[in-house]
Amino acid sequence: MSTDTESQSPEDELRERITNFLRRNFPQIQMHGGSAAIQNLDMEEGTVTVQLGGACSGCGISPMTIQAIKTRMTKEIAEIETVNASTGMGGSEGMAGGGGGGMSPSFPGDSSESDDEGPEAPF
Repeated sequence: MSTDTESQSPEDELRERITNFLRRNFPQIQMHGGSAAIQNLDMEEGTVTVQLGGACSGCGISPMTIQAIKTRMTKEIAEIETVNASTGMGGSEGMAGGGGGGMSPSFPGDSSESDDEGPEAPF
């Protein structure tokens, strides 16, 4: 047959474009110890579900990141009409509700890579 790049399915090609979009437009996700992964892609409906993980799960500005992803992706990728995104914290689509469960927020520029786990326990 032919080369792998030319035999890529339309869904694989769209997944690659979405992944490249996230890397190009939201490098701060990875720079701050977070991750973004496509959970589900429905080409017929034009819907994609993106799961933010890692440091995004406890980050206070993740609702703003989610909103920016939703707004930009539907403008830049014609096949995508709806973006669902969450951090996996209670399944919410953004509005972080109080609590924190012992996790402290991380702020841009206020990072050290081993900060994620908090202070060492004495036991």
